[in-house]
Amino acid sequence: MRKSILAAGALVVAAGLAFTGCSAGGGGGGDASNKVLTIGMPNGPQAPNQNPLATGSASLSLGYAYVVYESLMQINELHPTDDPTPWLAESVEWNDDSTQAIITARDGVKWSDGEDFTADDIAFSIQLRKDTPELNIDFPDQYGDISVDGNQVTVDFTTSQYVNRDKLYKLLIVPEHIWADVDPVQFTDDEMIGTGPYLLDQFTPQSVTMKPNPDYWGGQPKVGTLRYDTFNDNNGLTTALTTGEAQWGWTFIPDYENTFIAKDPEHFHQVAGGGFGVDVLYLNNETKPFDDPAFRTALNLVVDRAEISEKAGYGVWPQISSVTGLPQPSGDAYIAPEFDGAELEVDVDGAKQLLTDAGYTWDSSDKLVDPDGTAVTFTLTNPAGWSDYLSALDIIKAGAEELGATATVEPAVQDTWFNDIIPFGNFQATLHWTDGGSTPWNLYSNIMDGASYVPLGETANWNFGRYQNDAVTQALAAFKGASDDATRAEAMQVIQDAFVNDAPGLVIWSRPAVAQYSTVNYTGFPSEDDPYANPQPTGPQAALILSKLEPTK
Repeated sequence: MRKSILAAGALVVAAGLAFTGCSAGGGGGGDASNKVLTIGMPNGPQAPNQNPLATGSASLSLGYAYVVYESLMQINELHPTDDPTPWLAESVEWNDDSTQAIITARDGVKWSDGEDFTADDIAFSIQLRKDTPELNIDFPDQYGDISVDGNQVTVDFTTSQYVNRDKLYKLLIVPEHIWADVDPVQFTDDEMIGTGPYLLDQFTPQSVTMKPNPDYWGGQPKVGTLRYDTFNDNNGLTTALTTGEAQWGWTFIPDYENTFIAKDPEHFHQVAGGGFGVDVLYLNNETKPFDDPAFRTALNLVVDRAEISEKAGYGVWPQISSVTGLPQPSGDAYIAPEFDGAELEVDVDGAKQLLTDAGYTWDSSDKLVDPDGTAVTFTLTNPAGWSDYLSALDIIKAGAEELGATATVEPAVQDTWFNDIIPFGNFQATLHWTDGGSTPWNLYSNIMDGASYVPLGETANWNFGRYQNDAVTQALAAFKGASDDATRAEAMQVIQDAFVNDAPGLVIWSRPAVAQYSTVNYTGFPSEDDPYANPQPTGPQAALILSKLEPTK
């Protein structure tokens, strides 16, 4: 394991002690430092939209929404099976089948305009999402009744949310007294009234500054000024990180040890690790050659994942070894006994035998010919400039050529890929990520779930490869709705059996949360020795991380 990858074992932050002198982070209480912490993102100039609920707003794109607005609980995405840490909620209690959550609001919290924070704000924020489909990406058509009794909010769901509990914990809460009279989709939220540790100070399309909230319920943060700078691309942010212009951010840096860390080994760090997120080679199951499970399985046997991790991912994206596609060690507890210890290996001879058994042949030029007599060809595509993905596709292409198949790598325009290629299934094979979550359900559902199936030409949210298997769809539903481990284990056996033997999509590498930071001005970031949170600044964990930062001595 590279030293940049976070080690196992996370610390749980004491509830309610965020920035105080007795906090788990050891900070707060005293005066804020005059050192600026600059956070960089490679997202280009931003429009003046501070809405923390609207996808694509500047505050979400750059991440400063998460230091103004806070979540119900803090979760450690690096160790998704850990218990959540109370934040704006003192607790969240679920019934046995995870169709109801009772949320107890934290006492003593105020909005930054001086109004009291109450359970009504939580209920309003959830009801707002229920009533506004454009904002309800986490629980579409799944909210039931939402009610308030004193400091408790009861949220009913129409289906079990065992696999989605973390999504509820991470919801950002907004003030009812501000948002009740606005259009939540069009609202630009210029003042940003939140409960978090920072307030909006100044906004420009290239840079945003934040100042401490003097009345924050967790005490005054030690970081005196936050600045969020936006750069045009990964190279721009990489340069800013290596020169010290930015001290915290996340981007893919090829050969990061020489390009970034070597510039200042004492202070420059890259961390990554944990979770269930992976990158998948989605295969179009409804068009040749990937409408044939035999060819999909054969291709799986010739993909050199070790080479992809080393050469395309520079070791940042760890190799997947288990035939189940699960990242390890996060997925160890979920591997079905049948596949325990079974590892992916390159096996060209085995792949060719599988194809022979399925009726494939080779012509006089050793080109692979399918049972219909057609030469096997396909195109691999991803956005131009996504160097790690495109390099991975080149290695997959080389593996396919070992079988005699002709593969071509074709870069695409990013907007076209997002808006046309992926959702409508206008591809043969393409790399795309999956959601993380606290169980492997998201990983498998995103690849295989018939509940997400739509025909080619219609907009797919997941199951981009259009895989259909009724047994798998039922097993995914059973896992999601189960109230006992035995039922979930039985469902996982069905899911993994199909994943291994049908190869609906190929998991290529794990996708841990990666971040770069400098300790020139501040220390206390998540590290290999203390992997207490997802290290990126663009999530609810930003408030937790800032609670642990101290000026460098």
